[in-house]
Amino acid sequence: MSQTATTTRPRWSALPRRRPPRPRPAVATLRVDISPLARAIFITLSVAGPLLGWWLLTATGAVDARFLPSPVEAVNSAVEMAASGQLLDDAWASVRRVLYGFGLAVVASVPLGLLMGSFRSIWSLFEPAFGLLRYLPAPAFVPLLIGWLGLDEAPKLTLIFIATFFFNTLMTADVVRTVPVSLIDVSYTLGARTGEVLRKVVVPHSLPGIIDAIRVNAAAAWGAVVVAELVASESGLGYRITRLARFSQYEGIFAVLIVIALIGLAIDIALRILRDRVGRWV
Repeated sequence: MSQTATTTRPRWSALPRRRPPRPRPAVATLRVDISPLARAIFITLSVAGPLLGWWLLTATGAVDARFLPSPVEAVNSAVEMAASGQLLDDAWASVRRVLYGFGLAVVASVPLGLLMGSFRSIWSLFEPAFGLLRYLPAPAFVPLLIGWLGLDEAPKLTLIFIATFFFNTLMTADVVRTVPVSLIDVSYTLGARTGEVLRKVVVPHSLPGIIDAIRVNAAAAWGAVVVAELVASESGLGYRITRLARFSQYEGIFAVLIVIALIGLAIDIALRILRDRVGRWV
């Protein structure tokens, strides 16, 4: 039998001889840190590239200047609105709504996400409904929220809550589900109770990822607040965009968009610093 198996075994051709891999620079190597100088260059290009493209479009006349003002015109418009106090008042109105609406969403979604990611029963109870509700566009709720809650702050804050709660809950649960089962098993073996495992293992291991999820959904909160302020509002950056569009002041619209981008960047940097400080052990 062994002789038959030997004679019928297929003969594999020899593997091709390959040259040893050439050394690659760090910028072209997977998951390798680059030098601080290279990082600074790429960050500068990331910011300067879009600005240069914007300037070229306006300088060459590729887009009508009435609809695409130059960066200088947008900055000058921002300075004028800031000097009059309008821009700061509107910015604070939008920031306050994001803090309240998105803050409530974070307070509600993070504990629920921790439970969903930790217990299969709670995941099975909530995930099907949340998986469906997250696909409903939040702006579609604007007429309903105005009819239910009136024209005050309540519908605006509720819209921000709806736009971020379901996504942040599911993203938090996904982060918690990545906690190694071996850590949980070792904790139980050492005599830890379920509450202790959640507090001392699951939460510390998941905290940096939870903050990253909050970073992502903070951008959605800003999109929701602008939509909320486009309808039945007397303050906020979205309201300011509507007023400027009514009089075709496109340089002012771009100025407001720049302010929104800068505020978002500041929030993102703050959350990154928080993540790095609370997650040094990960």
